[in-house]
Amino acid sequence: MYTIPVSHTNHIQPNDFTMSQQTRLDSYSLPGESLIPIRTVSSLTGINPVTLRAWERRYNLINPMRTPKGHRLYSMADVDLINQVVTLLQGGMSIGQVRQVLGDKAQSADDSLPNAGTRPPERSRNHFNLWQNYQQRMLDAVHQFDELTLDDVYNEILALYPADVVTHRLIMPVLHELGWQWQRRRDTGIAEEHFFSVFLRNKLGARLHHFNRQQTGPKLLVACLPGEQHDVGLMLFSMAALDWNYRIIMLGANMPLEPLQKVAQDHDCAAIVLSAARPPEPGILHRDLPNLIKTFARPVFVGGPISNRCRPTLLAMGVHPLPEEFTDALRAINQTLKPDH
Repeated sequence: MYTIPVSHTNHIQPNDFTMSQQTRLDSYSLPGESLIPIRTVSSLTGINPVTLRAWERRYNLINPMRTPKGHRLYSMADVDLINQVVTLLQGGMSIGQVRQVLGDKAQSADDSLPNAGTRPPERSRNHFNLWQNYQQRMLDAVHQFDELTLDDVYNEILALYPADVVTHRLIMPVLHELGWQWQRRRDTGIAEEHFFSVFLRNKLGARLHHFNRQQTGPKLLVACLPGEQHDVGLMLFSMAALDWNYRIIMLGANMPLEPLQKVAQDHDCAAIVLSAARPPEPGILHRDLPNLIKTFARPVFVGGPISNRCRPTLLAMGVHPLPEEFTDALRAINQTLKPDH
């Protein structure tokens, strides 16, 4: 999940609530028949307001109501539709194909056709073309060490797609391909991998800084376990978490566990999220991590390959292992933090 392995180990791997916290979490609940503002829709669906507005303006996917002052208000049906869009995007469709498929389904339902919702075969064959195109454009820019084009591609895709979809469909495949090219002894492969990793760190750091100030949800303290040097994957997870309205305190790679309890407590963090690709030293796994669980009275999550490899040990000490996919991981965090109503 948070640490993305590539071809060699010495380089970047795309790898009890307070009252105020309970009030924030309660505010995310969807009222029965009420209309809700765009910020709440973003918290419920994981789609940031910029993307929601782009879907409305450029593709007419959603048609919210407006207040007299022009503020958007969404219904339960709108939220359901957005969740359908996300499911189709995660399956590999482009946003244009999603619009066409949903339009075909609506038209088929209106016309009472027997094969409502069936897509023509030629459209199915083209579902992955968009992502292959973006992957190739990004790889070409990396091969040319062309940061301006790389930046344009990255910004263009993030304007229309959720961060976790971009990570799964674009960033991770590019990282893996660069790793394979290095392994096949491409002359400049290792330089290209470093170039792309530095680009990602710079872009993700800037976006985290910018969007973190706009979020209103619970805080997550995120860090790599001691000995884990690769934090790009953790930064990608944090970007996805921002789309779900979480606020992030990022501590990065190779973080000792001893200060975490005090930092999280002093800054009213709802949970701690840790990540690693490989099991840490025995003392960390069997002494330091259990001590953190005992002293921090709120949830501690662990993601990355270690969450599967050490799952029984983590569960036994009270850690919440997280799924590999960012969306599934964030849903698990939401479910754990959400108070009973």
